Amino acid sequence: MTLPALIFFLIFSYIPMLGVYYAFVDYDFAKGIFHSPFVGLKNFQYFISGGWDAPVVYLTRNTILYNLVFIFLGNILQCAFAIMITTIAGRLFKRVAQSIMLLPYFVSYVIVGTIAYNIFNSNYGVLNSVLKAFGQNGINVYMIDWIWPLIITFFFLWKGTGYGMVVYLAAITGFDREIYEAAKIDGCNIFKEIRFITLPLLKPTFIMLVLFSLGGIMRGQFDLFYNLIQRNGQLFRVTDVLDTYIYRAMTVNFNLGSSTAAGVYQSVFGFILVVTVNQIIRKKNPDNALF
Repeated sequence: MTLPALIFFLIFSYIPMLGVYYAFVDYDFAKGIFHSPFVGLKNFQYFISGGWDAPVVYLTRNTILYNLVFIFLGNILQCAFAIMITTIAGRLFKRVAQSIMLLPYFVSYVIVGTIAYNIFNSNYGVLNSVLKAFGQNGINVYMIDWIWPLIITFFFLWKGTGYGMVVYLAAITGFDREIYEAAKIDGCNIFKEIRFITLPLLKPTFIMLVLFSLGGIMRGQFDLFYNLIQRNGQLFRVTDVLDTYIYRAMTVNFNLGSSTAAGVYQSVFGFILVVTVNQIIRKKNPDNALF
């Protein structure tokens, strides 16, 4: 029964790992991957050279910081909204609110990028139209780099909070209701129930979801960043992540060696980071560690 799953992972996960060799050769289409000249770490030079201005520095910084914000702020909001939904008395309102919050998840990031462009476009965007209607000068948001981390975070949370909330809702509905009934008999109000019952019971779920998310901390939300930023080089220093850099290295420069080198760094660094975080959690609380 496990044979189909083993074959799937062998074909799509393990055999493609041979492509790592692209990072160490000067690939020649005529000779193929294993007959191309071996160049060692040459493909890594551009990626890591330049000191603090090297691509590896700001790409690693952006990827990790964005994902940390997405993971922790996202899970906190998902947990908070799940608790609020469960405390709503009206059944119809509860279902309507949950459906409205879940709806953005099914919106394509292409549509999200279009929405953002129609809001922030300097010529006919909604934001500048409103500013001009009130006699103010328009602003070119696509030239203001510091504001884009806030915009990207907002759209990520807007799109993903409703879907992530479902997991916490499932966990809350599985709690023993007798605990809440006993708390009410003892005089607990809704806020004390949340603080002393719901949140402690949700803690293992929260930690587990965060740990699973940390497994992909070096994997940027490619479709989010690409569709919001496109190829606006003015914003690359604060919005570029490893996934978008690798994509451009492959499609714009068509450099298999350098793009694969960045991908190798992304995988190795991410693996080390996940193992390190898991070991720290294992020492603090062994029951919540992944392995």
